[in-house]
Amino acid sequence: MTTTVEAMIDKDGTVRLLEQVSLAGPRRALVIILEEMPAALADETAVLSEAALAEDWNRPEEDAAWSYLQSVK
Repeated sequence: MTTTVEAMIDKDGTVRLLEQVSLAGPRRALVIILEEMPAALADETAVLSEAALAEDWNRPEEDAAWSYLQSVK
């Protein structure tokens, strides 16, 4: 039986499966390297960057600089 499993490969070539796989024993595998960045990685980067970027975003100077975009009430 053939099974397809999504995986990530880091820049050093280490393969990390994105889901649990249970096998009765060793199996051969084929790896197809796709050109596009996975969506999960992009989301993960944004989440990991949020705290660092919040330091700059949550300053009075930033609020003043972007205030012209706020809707008038």
